[in-house]
Amino acid sequence: MSTAFVNGRIFTPDGLAAASAVLVEGEYISAIVSDDDERARSATTIDLAGALLLPGFIDVQVNGGGGVLFNDAPTIDGIRTIAAAHARYGTTGFLPTLISDDLGVVARAITAVDAAIAAGVPGVLGIHIEGPYLNEARKGVHDAAHFLELGVQAVALLSSLQRGMTLLTLAPELAKPAVLDQLAAAGVILSAGHTNATATEIETARRHGITGFTHLFNAMSQLTPREPGVVGAALSDDDSYCGMIVDGRHVDPRVLKIALRAKRHDRFMLVTDAMPPVGTSAHSFQLQGRTILVEDGYCVDQQGTLAGTVLDMSRAVRNAVAMLGLPAVDAVRMASEYPANFLGLGTSHGRLVPGCRADLLVADDDYNVLQTWIGGRRIET
Repeated sequence: MSTAFVNGRIFTPDGLAAASAVLVEGEYISAIVSDDDERARSATTIDLAGALLLPGFIDVQVNGGGGVLFNDAPTIDGIRTIAAAHARYGTTGFLPTLISDDLGVVARAITAVDAAIAAGVPGVLGIHIEGPYLNEARKGVHDAAHFLELGVQAVALLSSLQRGMTLLTLAPELAKPAVLDQLAAAGVILSAGHTNATATEIETARRHGITGFTHLFNAMSQLTPREPGVVGAALSDDDSYCGMIVDGRHVDPRVLKIALRAKRHDRFMLVTDAMPPVGTSAHSFQLQGRTILVEDGYCVDQQGTLAGTVLDMSRAVRNAVAMLGLPAVDAVRMASEYPANFLGLGTSHGRLVPGCRADLLVADDDYNVLQTWIGGRRIET
């Protein structure tokens, strides 16, 4: 039996469409038709009551949520809790993200993600391993005691996920090009982050598999008059993808506006870098033995170093519109279509078109999420 989402405003690649219905068969969108089409009339209907129907958000950097930090709970239950916390804010696809840790924890995290996907935990697309192959000069809140040199012996572990995508954030100036080649050939998506590389070193790394930049501007060498740094290399490269934390503090909105003028918008992705308090009322949490405080909506350690966020994707979209002046269509695509493309899932995720998964959300005009659907099933939040 088909399900038809009717009486709403449908976010399509061509813009918002009224008087249209989205038909869902099983886990996939089967058609977009007029409200009065016979297929819509004969289907089980979901009356949107004039609300927006959007593609589900995809977040490639989720450290935690629902009171759980992935590092502390690299298990199916831990992932399930994080997924549920973010689903209420419209995240229908995400990468549980592991902050720099011992390789034993990395191995357990990979096993847990593989098991979560096999068990059908809604929304899990793979894993993001952020470290431990980072540059101490740009460590941010990461514990440098966990940092390691990236050698060929790590390739087998880092490429061991059997289901889903693996994203690895690393400092490319500390990795040999041959190792990057091996990881990329094994299907690992490589992103530069927590890096002090020169622009020339980034350009070399781009030729050896780096396709993205993790939380642009944060924890990386900056743009200067005679050395463009990682930031300059990222913004002068037409094809690489850049993650952006739009919370008003990680990066000044005026700086992000400059970035958006430098590069085509379909190469920017909204990310949350979310921590355990998302979906809770908690005002602090523990990160590898350190107390992290939530102050004025931001996460900081006791030295004032930023430590992720309490951002959710629906608020990231609202911020992109309000703080950056982006058209809503661009902000939504940065939260759905463009991260799907970055992960190589553009033909199956991130858009409301026939053949794509029925990962979608119902929202009001301020992008507050009213309902979340993953694979054609409503997620109770």
